[in-house]
Amino acid sequence: MSADAAALRSRVKVRAAELEGRGWLNTGGRSLSLAELRGRVVVLDFWTFCCV
Repeated sequence: MSADAAALRSRVKVRAAELEGRGWLNTGGRSLSLAELRGRVVVLDFWTFCCV
């Protein structure tokens, strides 16, 4: 990890709220929690199927 990345990481203390009761895709039908993804890079794609 670079010095810049380490400095940024030490300042970031925000935790995401758990996304309970949401439908996850590509999990084989099993439940998934954000706690299981701790330490990994996670990309969330929020979209809708209608015009906003």
